[in-house]
Amino acid sequence: MGSCVGQISWKSFSIAKNDFYATHPNYTTRLVLVKKDSKEDVLGATSAAVHLLEHEHVQAVLGPQRSFQAKFIAELGNKARVPVISTSARIPSLSSAQTPYFIRAALSTSLQARAIAALFSAYNWREAIVVYEDTDFGYSAIPYFVDALQGVEAQVPYRIKIPLSASNDQIVRDLNKTTDMRTRVFLVHMTFSIGSRLFSNAAKAGMISEGYVWIATDALASLFGYMDERVLKSMRGVLGVKPHMPDTKSLSAFESKWKTSFRNRSCSYNVDVADPSLFAIWAYDAVWALATAVGHVRVSDQQPPPTNASSISLDKLGSSLIGPKLLQSILNTTFDGLFGKFSLVDGQLKTARFEFINVLGSNNVTTIGFLTRENKFKNTSSEVVWPGGSKGGAPKGWEAAPGGRKLRIGVPVRHGFMELLKNYTDPTTKQSSRDIEVFKAVFQSVLARLDYSVPYEYVVYENKSNMSNGTYNELIYQVYLKVFDAVVGDTTILANRSQYVDFTLPYMGAGVSMVVPITDGRSKSTLTFLKPLSPGLWAASGAFLVFTGFVVWVIEHRINNEFRGLPPHQLGVVFYFAFSTLVYSHGQRLVSNLSRLVVIIWLFVVLILQSSYTASLTSMLTVQQLEPTVTSIDQLIKKNDSVGYLKNSFVRDLLIRTGVDESRLKPYNSPEEYAEALSKGSVNGGVAAIFDEMPYLRVFLSKYCNKFAMVGPTYRSGGFGFVFPKGSPIVPDVSRAILNVTEEDWMQSLYDNHTTCAVRDKEANSLNFGRFRGLFLLTGVTSTMALIIFVVGFLYPHRHAFSALHRGSFARRFHDIVKEFDQKDPSSHAFRKAEPPRELVRRSSRVYPESNMTSGVQDM
Repeated sequence: MGSCVGQISWKSFSIAKNDFYATHPNYTTRLVLVKKDSKEDVLGATSAAVHLLEHEHVQAVLGPQRSFQAKFIAELGNKARVPVISTSARIPSLSSAQTPYFIRAALSTSLQARAIAALFSAYNWREAIVVYEDTDFGYSAIPYFVDALQGVEAQVPYRIKIPLSASNDQIVRDLNKTTDMRTRVFLVHMTFSIGSRLFSNAAKAGMISEGYVWIATDALASLFGYMDERVLKSMRGVLGVKPHMPDTKSLSAFESKWKTSFRNRSCSYNVDVADPSLFAIWAYDAVWALATAVGHVRVSDQQPPPTNASSISLDKLGSSLIGPKLLQSILNTTFDGLFGKFSLVDGQLKTARFEFINVLGSNNVTTIGFLTRENKFKNTSSEVVWPGGSKGGAPKGWEAAPGGRKLRIGVPVRHGFMELLKNYTDPTTKQSSRDIEVFKAVFQSVLARLDYSVPYEYVVYENKSNMSNGTYNELIYQVYLKVFDAVVGDTTILANRSQYVDFTLPYMGAGVSMVVPITDGRSKSTLTFLKPLSPGLWAASGAFLVFTGFVVWVIEHRINNEFRGLPPHQLGVVFYFAFSTLVYSHGQRLVSNLSRLVVIIWLFVVLILQSSYTASLTSMLTVQQLEPTVTSIDQLIKKNDSVGYLKNSFVRDLLIRTGVDESRLKPYNSPEEYAEALSKGSVNGGVAAIFDEMPYLRVFLSKYCNKFAMVGPTYRSGGFGFVFPKGSPIVPDVSRAILNVTEEDWMQSLYDNHTTCAVRDKEANSLNFGRFRGLFLLTGVTSTMALIIFVVGFLYPHRHAFSALHRGSFARRFHDIVKEFDQKDPSSHAFRKAEPPRELVRRSSRVYPESNMTSGVQDM
């Protein structure tokens, strides 16, 4: 009875009883309220409950206030079969499943978790410090809050537990522990007495100020109107979550009675503005539910009368005769209460609608929004007042550099590859600069795009000798240990590293590849002249060469003396004519237009082939043909060659996983060391190959393009990203800014400034048939069509003669055709032009014998 909630509840019990029987005057069985103070502990509550059960023989118990008291009293109710109804003990672990006679005429504290999560999601807060009282009520709901926040990607990195007996100095000390933390959102889950003291001390510590967010759960938010005016004034900007009470006529009537009857200065410091709290509403509806249930249960007249005995004994507790019936009657009772439809599910009130409130000043608390059915925050206020009086945008909920200090940004030590580190175009001056590492420039450009300031300082990760203080893994682990707040540099995003820290999106692509020495691949073979053309092209050229010569011979044989003679002579003519066309030195005169067309097309093909052959052969004999000494990591492993990598890089672990013997690995620091090791080779104390990330290999090859080349597959990695602590709220903002930066021209220049050498394919210089397929198709079609036209022209005049002869023998017919083909064609214009005039023939016949003339013609 000494607590504010206790006084509120008792007053509400009395008003509810009077209102009920004024409304239901015909009820013959009426409630008699017997008051007993439960004090502040379990012993006081147990003593009061046993006294009521044993000596007053009560049939129901109203009001176990605190959760740790209600736990024990609920067990007593089970033993005595007496319903225990609480309107303020709301921890989730108290339920009818374990204690069937326990009824919660209130909402479980866990139900508001979804409303809190909706608020975090609406304002994009990613972290919260939970402040709770050191009681069952305080910590029982925390797991529900944490789970709900994780559902909207928010974390609880720190919790503050405040004992009920804590002094003001202790509260301030506990709060001051958070000043060096980046989180500025505080979720307060406390009851009225300790909660009001917390906010009073937080205000004195200067923590209810700009940049902070304070959210009170319903146990405290429902009693904002009862706080001291000075405390409430200091809480300007604080938010609260509580169940929504519908605006009804019955609620308005109750509020009027409440304000005129409740005058307890020890509880309410703002009597003039103190509306009935949520606990008063629940207490009122609980009495109505109990009175309704009693009216439906027949009470035995044989109840033992109260006794004045002062002894307390749990063994003497009996069992209520009407307890089971009364319990079922309460559970089945429904009516329109002040809180809405009163209905119990699994021994407790149904879920209600939640609202969000905002403290505007000493006498002003307003509703700013509601929780929708989709568990979203619906803002119904034109503006929200935040701590410090700000009415603008919501605080981001964290400080990048808490306590006024600067972020400690770890920077790896780099003594090699300075070209990539410092060769870039400054985004502000648009001029080349070598005054700052490019990774720092990217980081600064990214931060400049954030809508808030992030003070920082660079701390080089080096030892007293100005060398690296460890590997990249060790540097990143320093963020996990909170030595650094972030790491900026060529830190590669890897899966195993992401277990300890968070990476931003990559600002530079990466991947691991291999660089090896290259040798001049110019052939010194005696058959070098054959390499300009691939074997397939050589074969195709020879085949079309012979085919063209054959077609020309077929067409010219009957009409051109130069293509006649004995078979060996004719075969020689075919090949000689065909091959002489390659150098345009064919001497045979062509008579037929068909053969001339075939040769013209073929000479065009020869021209193209000849030009291509000459160019390719010249290139092979004069231009260096650089070929890698090693083409795959499997060759390195098989030969047990030494392999180099960048010192302190994750590439070492990658090579071990791929099968390279750890003893064959050698670390290096600079492009110059790379070049020296590769030049020596594995047998002379160097290495056969170097593995590194692509950006650094580009720098290396830009210097040594004529000696080394990048070969083999590329092993994918996440690229270069900035490192922040796990769950850091700045990561999403930085990642979004990186997307904007990487699209700018100056970032592209990072890649354009460094070129690599490409290793030529051994077959790249050999011309293949596919490249000349169209030319061969042209000459082939032309020759074939010419041959078909000739054959048709030859067979058509003799078709009747051939069909009449030797009808039954194909061999004989073919023989006759061949024989006829071998004869001269006297009708050819070539032979007619060659015959002498008839007068000359007559004159010649007088000089030479006829037999000799005939012989000469036959020889022709």
